[in-house]
Amino acid sequence: MRRAKPGKPKIRPDRSLSSSHTIRPVQMKDTAPQGNDLSGQPLLRIGQFTDTFLPVVDGVGRVAAAYANTLCEMGHQVTVVTPMYDTGYRGGYPFELVDFQGVSVPAARQYKTGEATFDQHYLQRMRMIPLDIVHSHSPFMAGSEAIRLAFQRDIPLIGTFHSKYYDDFLKVTKSVPLARVGVKFVVDFYNRCDEVWAVGERTADVLRGYGYRGEIQVMPNGVVIREAREDAVRTVRERFSIRDDSPLLLFVGQMNWKKNIQRILEASAVLRSRGVRHQLLLAGQGPDEKEIRRKIASLNLQDTARPIGHITDTALLDALYKVSDLFVFPSLYDNAPMVVREAAVMKTPSVMVRGSSGSEIIRSGFNGYLCEDTAESLAETIFSALSDPESLRENGENASRTIPVSWREIMETAVKRYRALIELNRAGKLPRKQLRLI
Repeated sequence: MRRAKPGKPKIRPDRSLSSSHTIRPVQMKDTAPQGNDLSGQPLLRIGQFTDTFLPVVDGVGRVAAAYANTLCEMGHQVTVVTPMYDTGYRGGYPFELVDFQGVSVPAARQYKTGEATFDQHYLQRMRMIPLDIVHSHSPFMAGSEAIRLAFQRDIPLIGTFHSKYYDDFLKVTKSVPLARVGVKFVVDFYNRCDEVWAVGERTADVLRGYGYRGEIQVMPNGVVIREAREDAVRTVRERFSIRDDSPLLLFVGQMNWKKNIQRILEASAVLRSRGVRHQLLLAGQGPDEKEIRRKIASLNLQDTARPIGHITDTALLDALYKVSDLFVFPSLYDNAPMVVREAAVMKTPSVMVRGSSGSEIIRSGFNGYLCEDTAESLAETIFSALSDPESLRENGENASRTIPVSWREIMETAVKRYRALIELNRAGKLPRKQLRLI
């Protein structure tokens, strides 16, 4: 790598800079991936930016990991930029992981945040990595770094909208005015992107409701399509004492009230009061785990509902989906839950709340079930589904055929958009970007 000669930086005159930022152009060696893809196009150098990543397995982090892994399988050169997590041994990653120093978020200790430009080691590493395009899955600190690099290198920036950030801000601050300020910060990020993606039509409507007025491309989440291993099925039956004499209901996700877990527990209590035998497993970890356990005890569900912790083994998680009769996911928060798609791969249909963002893939009674957001409606929907085993089986079969889309198929579409933006940028047809201070 050669540093630019001292003197006035050669920066395009139509790009405005804050006085607090100094951009030093860097000449990098052309280390483009060798060869072409199946369409005959040159392989790309892609930056994936995210504020959550392995080993934290929330939805956004899992999506970013899936993008990185699948794009690498297609031959592209991928660099993941994220705050520093305890990822352990990194030799098995097919992508380059360049992380910057981070600190735990006070209200959610499992998450990290940090300012990339304060980390000199990170900056030195990134100067050595050429990129054709940057794609951020977060509007926060990783998103700000994506803006900086897109500006500095004059390359396109894509931002994907994943989450209902207003709900998160409101829970943490307990202040509507502060939550609205947070949403303005989110919209400001997407206003600076060359293209904005959302994981579903209803998710796009959420971003528009926040005040974003630009065009939004829908780029749904994919899933890894595979079979459950028989040895893993035997293991989960033994480890979690799954009985054959009563149906199994499953929830997978953060142990967080925002996932509407209280509704699941209340519905379970309604079923039990009606004499409907069932088992309920809650897989995951999160800030409300202790309160959830107390709620189980207060509803006298200790013999029915069990939190089983965070399942890190993919084979065991697949097996849990496989042995479950019904996947119960009444979250009003999630936009495009991967867990519903994973359950569908294993031919397990889901119960979701009618009108929720994530439920747009469900046709009630065909590939899953929809209920109202009440314990009684959820309990009645579960009871009705379990009462007709043949229809339940057909719903599972239909779910496996209509809901999952492979990550490879999704990434083929994404790469087409990447290439189109790169060409537009080379032709000088993308709008000017502006940095933001944070």
